[in-house]
Amino acid sequence: MTYSIAIAAVIGAQFLLLLAMGMVVVRMASGPRAQDRVLALDALYVNAMLLLLSIGIRTGSMHYVEAGLIIALLGFAGSAAFAKFLLRGEVIE
Repeated sequence: MTYSIAIAAVIGAQFLLLLAMGMVVVRMASGPRAQDRVLALDALYVNAMLLLLSIGIRTGSMHYVEAGLIIALLGFAGSAAFAKFLLRGEVIE
């Protein structure tokens, strides 16, 4: 009984994460400024990471957790590079 409730909660969370990712893609496409698009990209990688982690919880596989960690590291590096580019106009000095 408790296992089926937990699985239903994880599936519900995955559905809501997919919905949030769809809204972020709409925001990324219609953002009036570059800062809005970068913020939407940050939200997209966080939602993708959480979706992979929830898939890993549901399947019991550690491969999804590792992929989520890789997305988190690369997303942070990309966010820092985009922020530096928007601030100074160049990434590498």
